[in-house]
Amino acid sequence: MQLPAFVFATLLVLGITTAQAAGVRNFDIPAGPAGPAIRLLVWTPCAEPPREMDARGATFFAVPACPVTGEKLPLIVMSHGRRGWFGGHHDTAAALADAGFVVAALNHPGDTMRDTSRTDSLSVLVERPTDMSRLIDYMLDGWSDTSRIDPQRIGLYGFSFGGYTGLVVIGGDPDLRKGLPNCETSSLRACKQLESGELPDQPTTHDKRVKAAVIIDPYPVFVFPEENLKAIAVPVQLWSSDPAQNADGLSGCCAAAINQRLPIKPDYHFVDNARHFSFLATCTPKDAREAPAVCTDAPDFDRVDFHRRLHADVVAFFRKHFAESAKP
Repeated sequence: MQLPAFVFATLLVLGITTAQAAGVRNFDIPAGPAGPAIRLLVWTPCAEPPREMDARGATFFAVPACPVTGEKLPLIVMSHGRRGWFGGHHDTAAALADAGFVVAALNHPGDTMRDTSRTDSLSVLVERPTDMSRLIDYMLDGWSDTSRIDPQRIGLYGFSFGGYTGLVVIGGDPDLRKGLPNCETSSLRACKQLESGELPDQPTTHDKRVKAAVIIDPYPVFVFPEENLKAIAVPVQLWSSDPAQNADGLSGCCAAAINQRLPIKPDYHFVDNARHFSFLATCTPKDAREAPAVCTDAPDFDRVDFHRRLHADVVAFFRKHFAESAKP
């Protein structure tokens, strides 16, 4: 298949080769007793070369509705940051799909770029992990190609509030109570609710089906004292942006505190000069014009080159630990 010249040129600018390909398609988890309807995107291994496509104003390189290739494929579920969306890490999802993974990313109800009605609220902190379990349920039981997934190889990728979400899913117990240190001075709506005496209306959800997790700049970290992370037993690859590049107090920076508290030493990566948003998808010139706050990195920081290394390390991490978990 011949790629149009302008698409090929853009692929070169972004450092993407025509060997990278991922199918992508929207799905919906219906509303039910467990929660509201959830919109998701699923990336899958694809035998066709990528095409430029527009997704809510962002530029993706993928193949819409491409037939899934492969059997017994590992599954990675993705959790976005506060006020994020399921396409925020589309280049990482595509790289994983090209490496043979199925990747499912959702929009957390009430905490997305288009629906901020419950952003920072106590209900979101409680329900985000449940969203991820519902996503796994759907991919294993309701997705059209569920027979292609290996249910013994499920991983999680979480960024910022998604990092918090991932820590809970793999066994962390957030300390959600009145008088929590650092909460009194936080601007989080959840902290104000806790200080007023409101309590979670249900426990947070753990999911033992997740066998490995990539956690990036988890936030908030003050809800995880060391003793509340002791139950985490799965391998973790932990990434941190550079505090020197997040002097504006941007939520999500950084991961050093969690690195020190995890009971099993994680595969820890500190990224010099990385800003919090440097982990979001690489930007085309159009993206940079329309979302400069998200696309602007520190001087001399090359997001495209960094994402090549990020993707290689993430793929290698999941492959290694899925192989180890499969050993008798």
